[in-house]
Amino acid sequence: MKYSRFLAYTLICLITISCSVKRPVTNSVLASDGKLWAALWQQRAAEYKALCFQAYNIARLRLDQDLQTDMPARRAIITDIDETILDNSPNAVHQALQGREFEPDSWYKWTAKADCDTLAGALSFFRYAASKGVTVFYITNRDEQEREATLKNLRRFGFPDADNEHLLLKQTVSDKEDRRLEVLKSHRIVLLLGDNLSDFSKLFNKLPEDERMKITRQQSGNFGSKFIVLPNSTYGDWENAIFQYNYKINPAQKEEIIKKSLRDE
Repeated sequence: MKYSRFLAYTLICLITISCSVKRPVTNSVLASDGKLWAALWQQRAAEYKALCFQAYNIARLRLDQDLQTDMPARRAIITDIDETILDNSPNAVHQALQGREFEPDSWYKWTAKADCDTLAGALSFFRYAASKGVTVFYITNRDEQEREATLKNLRRFGFPDADNEHLLLKQTVSDKEDRRLEVLKSHRIVLLLGDNLSDFSKLFNKLPEDERMKITRQQSGNFGSKFIVLPNSTYGDWENAIFQYNYKINPAQKEEIIKKSLRDE
């Protein structure tokens, strides 16, 4: 009961702060307020933590099953970083309270702090994997300029294989397929973990909404088996697909698309 009252109070405070902030007229209120609610869920909902624990529990179960086989020993796990093992919701809150969405300058300032917390269950799972001789590769679309801070953040918590060899950052393209293939040259990939479908296969890259749904159904057997998905309602290709990957869309157009995309009673 006390927690419920506290959560309600927090919601009221966030709404009040959000509404009181003078927003630039160029920004979409629906989009920025949506980010605020999504970040609130990520930070405060026990259900969010439960989903993270569930994902990592399944990952451990699948890893244990693989360890019992006679498959080649050079096992590897590939994982994304942001919203898969590290929590960036404070940056989403910072932007939303100013009526803004994602901005590279703000993002770089945030990651430079190396202050991201871990997602529930992440650290214990990867430490367990390392204890079984499994190599961890971090394939992320953070930029090269974020390398030092990213390694600092991973090492701060003691994530295994937190070094230059195992941190594969974005170089020229966001497509992760080439980096996954590079890992395959020396290791057998047991699991892939991520919050975005393109973290798992090139099949999902830059697809329209209906195609993303179609391929997801076709790949349904891999989810919870080889693909372990972490929840992220704040950002990702699910959002980009709604706007048809038009990153130059103006806020008014974005607002209208959001309204038309929702199913009303």
